[in-house]
Amino acid sequence: MCQQPSTPLLKSNIVFYGAGSMAEAIVRGLINRSVVAAGNVIMLNRSSTERLAELRSRYGVLVSNDPAHKTEYLQNAPVIVLAMKPKDATEALKNLGPLLTPDQLIISMIAGLSIRTIQGLLGTSQPIVRSMPNTSSSIGLGATGLAFSKEVDESNRRLGLNIFEAVGITTVIEEERMDTLTGISGSGPAYIYYMMEAMIAAGIRGGLPLEQSTELTVQTVLGAARMVQQTGEEPAALRKKVTSPNGSTQAALEVLERGDFFETVIAAVNRCAERSREMGSILEKELMKDTY
Repeated sequence: MCQQPSTPLLKSNIVFYGAGSMAEAIVRGLINRSVVAAGNVIMLNRSSTERLAELRSRYGVLVSNDPAHKTEYLQNAPVIVLAMKPKDATEALKNLGPLLTPDQLIISMIAGLSIRTIQGLLGTSQPIVRSMPNTSSSIGLGATGLAFSKEVDESNRRLGLNIFEAVGITTVIEEERMDTLTGISGSGPAYIYYMMEAMIAAGIRGGLPLEQSTELTVQTVLGAARMVQQTGEEPAALRKKVTSPNGSTQAALEVLERGDFFETVIAAVNRCAERSREMGSILEKELMKDTY
């Protein structure tokens, strides 16, 4: 029996204003999960025709860097995803504002840019979804934090969730907690990669070939994450189950404790959040300065 093709959840156009790697990750997820048909996805950038051609060939999406076409797409799209670099935001948003109608939903993936500043640059109280995805979105295993402006109604709230659920899990937070989320999930993959680097290096120093040490490390990290996810047990409980008194695992954990591993990780997350706030503040001051 033939399986009927999936009906896309979003039947109208969605414009990605910016065509970098994160925009591509989200588009890939949306198309693969049948949230939107490829023909309803429009990707815009400022100049790179080669990049746009690559995206069109790979996903079947519509693309443009022609100013007249870009204006038409932006005026008519019910959903616009801001995916440009922060340094390009001032000009892009100031030009975008006059094109918008009140019912168009803006989804921002611009790190450090608050809802208040986005609305200030647009010059309108547009409904805004502020998002912080991470790089694992590119394989459908992302973790995205979302915050909503007061202008976002229930249907657009659900739409924002659906878009990012196509590339992983979502969580809704108060906007002032976005920097903390950045410290955990936004930058979190880098911490895990760093620990994996150390584990691989330890294996090599202990006589294992690079390929074996890498394979063992990757599977160990993957298995540990899956254990937490599938059993529902707390990491601390699972750790205790594999830590025999006076055994080799306990000896290893004691070394980590002497290095203050637990508090160091917490300090790293806190510093990431603090730096995110600092960068956001600097960015917003620069952007708003350019409006006067």
